[in-house]
Amino acid sequence: MTRIRIFIVLALAISAGGVFAFATYNYVQHLPAKTTTIPTKPVVVAAADLEVGAEITRDDVRIIDWPASAAPQTAISDPKDVIGRGLIMPMIENEPFLDLKLASVEAGTGLPPAIPPGLRAVSVKVNEVIGVAGYVLPGTRVDVVATVNPTTSQADITSKVILTNVQVLAAGTKIDRYTDKDKPVPVSVVTLLVDPEQSERLTLAATEGKIQLALRNPLDQESPSTKGVKPAVLLGAAASTPRPTARVASSQRPAAAPPALPTVEIIRGDKRAQEPVRQELP
Repeated sequence: MTRIRIFIVLALAISAGGVFAFATYNYVQHLPAKTTTIPTKPVVVAAADLEVGAEITRDDVRIIDWPASAAPQTAISDPKDVIGRGLIMPMIENEPFLDLKLASVEAGTGLPPAIPPGLRAVSVKVNEVIGVAGYVLPGTRVDVVATVNPTTSQADITSKVILTNVQVLAAGTKIDRYTDKDKPVPVSVVTLLVDPEQSERLTLAATEGKIQLALRNPLDQESPSTKGVKPAVLLGAAASTPRPTARVASSQRPAAAPPALPTVEIIRGDKRAQEPVRQELP
């Protein structure tokens, strides 16, 4: 009898617990969901990676909801303010468009709007070696080394760094039709951002000799001056210099010759001889 009572009490307890658990589950499921809304604002971002000089089209932009408190102050919200303008700084996907990255509406598109006032863009042909094996990309910094012969003598060939810490504005390939066989050949071209004086030096070096680009660390801002190197110095030959003429001090000048001694002519038969007369000291 006692066992039956215990079994009945246990069954009632399990049933009551199940009823309470089911009721609690239903109550939690029907609670109204509490949502927190964050103020947002539409921001126009790049739909893909974009290079300098690109003309922004409708396919290059998209709009996302950006948290209003974290959105850039100069972010653009209307795609009409972006489409048709030129890009003066490279952009990556999902990066918001800012006025400082875009050329003005009247400036047009392409590379010219990316050239700061007072500077010039000069393009030079390069090959795989000169282009540092493809590592010369837009935004990198390079030194320009020129190898020029100012005379017709092979010994006067000189290599010297003529430009330092120059920014690469663009790098790409164009079709060159002015070849020996008059066939179009793709050539690599690097466009450097220089001032007018540097543009003169770069043009002269590319015309009269050969140039080489030396890739540098963008954090290195030093521009050491070099003397240049010639073949003789490169091979370790010492420069020929005239030997200095030794100057004799007045105290080291040779003494004057002693005065000649008086002589006496002696006649012996048919022979004559001159004999010096030596004065004996007392």
